[in-house]
Amino acid sequence: MDIQSLISSCEQDCAVQFSNFDKRSLEGTRRVLKAFSDHQVATRHFSPTTGYGYDDIGRDTLESIFAQLFGTDAAIVRPQIASGTHALSLALFGLLLPGDHLLAATGMPYDTLESVIGKDGKPVGSLSEMGVAFDAVPLREDGGIDLNAVLAAIRPETRVVSLQRSRGYAWRDAISPMQMKPLIERVHALRPDITVMVDNCYGAFVCDEEPTHVGADVAVGSMIKNIGGGLAPTGGYIVGTARVIERIAARLTAPGIGREVGSYAASYQPYYQGLFMAPHTVAQALKTAVLAARIFEKLGMKTSPAYDAPRADIIQAIEMGTPERLTALCRGVQAASPVDSFVTPEAWDMPGYEDPVIMAAGTFVSGASIELSADAPMRPPYAAYWQGGLTYEHGRLALQSVLESLIRDGCL
Repeated sequence: MDIQSLISSCEQDCAVQFSNFDKRSLEGTRRVLKAFSDHQVATRHFSPTTGYGYDDIGRDTLESIFAQLFGTDAAIVRPQIASGTHALSLALFGLLLPGDHLLAATGMPYDTLESVIGKDGKPVGSLSEMGVAFDAVPLREDGGIDLNAVLAAIRPETRVVSLQRSRGYAWRDAISPMQMKPLIERVHALRPDITVMVDNCYGAFVCDEEPTHVGADVAVGSMIKNIGGGLAPTGGYIVGTARVIERIAARLTAPGIGREVGSYAASYQPYYQGLFMAPHTVAQALKTAVLAARIFEKLGMKTSPAYDAPRADIIQAIEMGTPERLTALCRGVQAASPVDSFVTPEAWDMPGYEDPVIMAAGTFVSGASIELSADAPMRPPYAAYWQGGLTYEHGRLALQSVLESLIRDGCL
């Protein structure tokens, strides 16, 4: 196999998609630049704080910028939020009370949320232990939201309807904000008291709209994914209506205190700079994903989405078919990483997952999914979930490394 010729041919096939990503990156950068200008961002916003953190101008301004970009009343953007799962858990515990009902409109959520919900028994601290009921409505066979089934599943005690934008470890397309809009409008018309919450992980800056632009009450995500631009070292964000953010903020700190406190002894500069870089960085990740899809399609493998299909997140699923192929792919990604390139990925029992997970992630920020990585549960059909890429050049070189790894292991 002539690897370079294959990659070059696939790049030519992807020219239209690459151009569209560049146009969206330009518009996203324009929006971010305007928000920074509107809030007069200056070096004073990068100053650290200690203690209670009252009147932290860096924190408060960053949250105001997020609210503007997402078209919401308010936002919580904090380095103290440890992950996307933590941010989602924080939002759910802020919005739900004992006796309430949580309804997932896009099927079962990502693996790590199952313990938050309390799917199997009542794990300590779970929503189930607190007396919150849960139901999930599967997506239609074509991957769309089953609008009528969701509306029929709403109970008098339903307080939150949740949607997961990204695919997680499911073989389905991501759901765009515009695809969410009909359900959001119908839920609000039927029950204005219900909060519609969207897990926005992997989705920011991929489409022209965000879920809150089409009526979602709250959207939640991780700062070490799209919106941190590869520079945010940790953290999470929650954007939404004033009512929703007030309730969640009472769980973030304490009732009556909410968002008014929370110091950060390091500088907020990486968060501002990462947000500024995010539209461009997301475009780089999307180009890498599209190229990966085209290459593996030409090799006869199943991909989701197809290289020329619409996208609503940065994740590329590739059905490898065998554990050997899956392992070879992850090892090829790791070998082309800027950090820990000498490490050999092996599947292991990661906390929060039902199956052993293999993960290639030689990243500057540990676990940052906006940086190039690939991971997968070790279960049929042995699908790899490829995401990120701070630069397209790195993504291209990593794909070369993956092809070399597959050939070396006798998998191609």
